[in-house]
Amino acid sequence: MWILISPSFIKYFTPKNVSGISIFPFIILEKREIKHDKSFINHELIHIYQQMELFFIFFILIYYLEFLFLLIKYRNFQKAYHNISFEREAYANESNYNYLKTRKWYSFTKYW
Repeated sequence: MWILISPSFIKYFTPKNVSGISIFPFIILEKREIKHDKSFINHELIHIYQQMELFFIFFILIYYLEFLFLLIKYRNFQKAYHNISFEREAYANESNYNYLKTRKWYSFTKYW
């Protein structure tokens, strides 16, 4: 995993108010300071593990299909985003810095 700082990538390729994104094997951040936010980096590392399990392409496919389903269900962008199973797992465990040492494969499925 490599951490890259690219304000331009974040600005042009992500929704508004996004500070970073994981695209295996990279974590791309908007600002250098975010690199020192342990919870934020742990959140993105959880996504890296999810992407490795699903060979990235299936992660993307499931992520966006689930988001679209939830967007139709809730008719609210933020609520749909926060209820994606991948995000629910990452948010629930971002402050547990030992989580990735004990995480079982496909743990995101318990958030479906």
